[in-house]
Amino acid sequence: MNEPGDDVLGPAAREALERLLLDGPRRYTRLQIAEMAGMPPERTQRLWRALGFPDVPDDDPAFTDADVAALEVLSAMIDSGFVGPDTEASIARAMGQSLSRLADWQTDMLADALIRAAGDEATPEATVDAAIDAAKALLPQLRKVQDYVWRRHLAANADRLLAAASAPGDRRELAVGFADLVGYTSRSRGMGGRELGAMVEDFESTAAEVIARHSGRVVKTVGDGVLFTAGTAVAAVEIGLEMPAVWDAEDRPPLRVGAAYGPVLTRLGDVYSPVVNLASRLTSIARPGTVLVDRELAQFLRGLPAYRVRPLRRVSVRGYDHLQPWLVQRRPTDDSAIEGWLDEMADDVLGQPDEQRPDDEH
Repeated sequence: MNEPGDDVLGPAAREALERLLLDGPRRYTRLQIAEMAGMPPERTQRLWRALGFPDVPDDDPAFTDADVAALEVLSAMIDSGFVGPDTEASIARAMGQSLSRLADWQTDMLADALIRAAGDEATPEATVDAAIDAAKALLPQLRKVQDYVWRRHLAANADRLLAAASAPGDRRELAVGFADLVGYTSRSRGMGGRELGAMVEDFESTAAEVIARHSGRVVKTVGDGVLFTAGTAVAAVEIGLEMPAVWDAEDRPPLRVGAAYGPVLTRLGDVYSPVVNLASRLTSIARPGTVLVDRELAQFLRGLPAYRVRPLRRVSVRGYDHLQPWLVQRRPTDDSAIEGWLDEMADDVLGQPDEQRPDDEH
């Protein structure tokens, strides 16, 4: 029986699998592929690093015909004006980071499939053949699924594609939210690797499902938190209210959410704005299981019968003086007199000048 860490497939299978993945053998040095693609060597090195790969010695034949073809395509895209020379490294870095994570996940899945295909009692020759046959069958299917998902995401952003044609720019009015696991660090110290991995996977899948259900977008996940955007105030608050409720369980750390609304710069899949910082600060002061929003979202939500919006005590946090958080809850079914009084109080606060002040660095 093979133990973890055993070289199950051996060097022959590894070499054959590498040729399959790279569309051929390694045969060119970095200087050679730069010359063949008509690019300066320093440019190919910059792109290689941006993709997330370590430097290789100049005399190491580490590159294949597929590398040359990719550089030629990129050069043609730059010549056509589709990709600007000043943005090529940024685009490469964004693609490298996204696809690196995807490949990291797929590696474990592929490894399990190849080991099952090889079997425990097979001869070395049969092991190699089985592994390569499995890879040949799996890789085209993965490529088709990835192409499908990519096209569907482009289609989901069709409105932005069409709007960009008449109004160039990457600034948009969005709601930005953070969902954060409370006490994650202390709880994770007592967990084994498998248990911790399962909890993180459950959290990310729960977050992704809730966010997608309300037409939001997951920008990124960072272990104990997720950053998301939504096009409307209602979508953002529905995500914020639903996620802690769906996630809630005795064996899980509680979840808290903060959200803010305003102009956001979207670039290479990420978002940049003081709004992002504000949402983060609101999350940091939220109590477990609650949703805090900024003044802009509070104004959008006021008057909607489904929600109760209440001002909390102003606080000073890093980057903001006298930050006014607003607690959002679902409105009780019995609309009592006290509810009307609380609504009037909220209206009074919204009518006052906003005194929160972001630092210049944000």
